[in-house]
Amino acid sequence: MSTQGRRKVKVGVLGAYRGTGMINYCKVADNAELVAICDKYVPALEKQKEICGDNIAYYTSFDEFIKHDMDAVILANYANEHAPFAIRCFEAGKHVFSEVIPCQNMKEAVELVEAVEKSGLIYAFGENYCYMPAPYEMKKLYREGKIGEFEYGECEYLHNTESIWHSITYGQPEHWRNNVPSNFYCTHSLGPIIHITGLRPVSVIGIEGKHTERRFRTGAKCGSFGLEMVELDNGGWVKSIHDGLYKNSIWYSVYGSHGRMESAREDALLGDVSRIYVNADEYSGEYKDRPVETYEPHQFADDKVAKAFGHGGSDFYCMYHFIEKILGNPEADIIDIYEALDMGIVGLLAYRSVLNGGVPVRVPNLRNKEEREEYRNDTACCDPNVAGDALLPSFSRGNPEIDPAIYKEMEKRYLEEFEADTGYVNAAFNQSSGNEIKDSSSDPALTGARQTMSEKES
Repeated sequence: MSTQGRRKVKVGVLGAYRGTGMINYCKVADNAELVAICDKYVPALEKQKEICGDNIAYYTSFDEFIKHDMDAVILANYANEHAPFAIRCFEAGKHVFSEVIPCQNMKEAVELVEAVEKSGLIYAFGENYCYMPAPYEMKKLYREGKIGEFEYGECEYLHNTESIWHSITYGQPEHWRNNVPSNFYCTHSLGPIIHITGLRPVSVIGIEGKHTERRFRTGAKCGSFGLEMVELDNGGWVKSIHDGLYKNSIWYSVYGSHGRMESAREDALLGDVSRIYVNADEYSGEYKDRPVETYEPHQFADDKVAKAFGHGGSDFYCMYHFIEKILGNPEADIIDIYEALDMGIVGLLAYRSVLNGGVPVRVPNLRNKEEREEYRNDTACCDPNVAGDALLPSFSRGNPEIDPAIYKEMEKRYLEEFEADTGYVNAAFNQSSGNEIKDSSSDPALTGARQTMSEKES
């Protein structure tokens, strides 16, 4: 499929910090053009201006930003504020790529799905872990019937962020990361299983880790991890665990009716989510001895450009598919609003299970309009700005008392790091900078990507 003669999608980015990867995608892509960046934090905006130059517009006001001449908006703002900004984008006639999480309560979920439907525009959920090499290959193989029907899966996104907490919360006591419950940020673990199988969650049992010394040291009020036992609509089950246990782990395992596939464990030092293992019979009951297949898959024939981007190249691919969807490519693989809510509301409802002693909680199918009415005014969440009388604690046993000096120290460390342009702040502003691929206009990972995708999926 030729790329010549096609227009570039004009993109604006809300969020100068996390949005860096999306900004840099537009710099090297042949299908997108960066036209504007918006952030209320002026120093971050100024830093992007130093990097990107004067050829684009910069805004501190979202009201002014949304008026800019652009086709699509990337929402890389605070994770608990995506839904209301997405709705405003749709009302302004813009396609939306939303970072995780899609919404922070069920009322927002209903409002968001209805805004997407009313607009007729593209909504793509940026759950980048779905596009990591092993999970993405698992999707392809599962849809081909490699392991049969899904029966059970396990997924882990364990990320101890204590060492960078000052860099990602800025010392703000009200920052969403300091106040959401442990089950909230569930899509990095559960999301790939949903995307692999195409199945829908129907019920969830939630478990919350204890509040630890690590949490006290950072100022976070939630438990150390969230765990969900999720029943899918074919009767299969998933164990999803995520958040802040001491040692990191990103791992996915899927059991079917005649086989298993999984990514490599990090401690094996064999490529973790870049490597897949497949152990499958050709049919149930065969029980034939055969070698386990293992390899490092690639979405495109040449992944050089993608690998320069964060999260195993997945930051490149989820943006690529979003832009291609806008341009009408029928093979563009996005996570639409329904699948996004399937992934995201599980965490919200799992915490309700926690608060009610671990009872199973039904997960509604928000594709069905009649199921939305129960949740239309359901504001229950941990954000006092939107919860009203339905404010929930961040920890099921009650919010712990955090010494204000903790936040002061976090703020001090963040400002020092920002001014010195070191550590995580430096890494965030230079992620997937494209320095390795300055002359990328003829790179096959970009200009030949659509053709390669067609060949790979045919």
